[in-house]
Amino acid sequence: MKIVFSNPHIAIAGIADIADLTSLLNNAYRGEESKKGWTTEENLISGDVRTNAEALLAIMQIENSVLLKYSNDRQEIIGCVNLQQHENKIYLGMLSVSPHLQGLGIGKYLLKAAEEYAHQLQCSVIYMTVISLRTELISWYNRHGYRDTGERKSFEEDISTGRHLQPLEFAVLEKVLFNNGLLL
Repeated sequence: MKIVFSNPHIAIAGIADIADLTSLLNNAYRGEESKKGWTTEENLISGDVRTNAEALLAIMQIENSVLLKYSNDRQEIIGCVNLQQHENKIYLGMLSVSPHLQGLGIGKYLLKAAEEYAHQLQCSVIYMTVISLRTELISWYNRHGYRDTGERKSFEEDISTGRHLQPLEFAVLEKVLFNNGLLL
């Protein structure tokens, strides 16, 4: 099945994109570059590494997992999101936009592409985990139809992606796209 997106800047990423995606994700969440945007986790997790090439390759190789990329007119990757199908639901993770381009609507385009992807796979719900202390990010998702389910998941520290500067947990958010065959 060929997946089609309404935005011509969005496509499914391939292995050749891993280096650019790794750089984007690390710059969006960690280190000096992340301070130019509002998605930084610098005050929550130490270090400059959010992910690495091996981890992204592993994510790409998960069955029913894709990484979408948003490329500008020069074919530079400036946004991405990971989508994983679990039965009739899509897990959304790693939504990232280049820090100096945040606030221009790229994140919204990626959310719309996630919904298009879910519809084409006949999935009725998109869900995600967000660090529960990221209230500004949770509010942004709320404005786009995602609701806090009340479920919390532990956020285990791992040495490759930085030491937690305080205890952290994930909030589970979800958006119901359609119910009983009706588009919401």
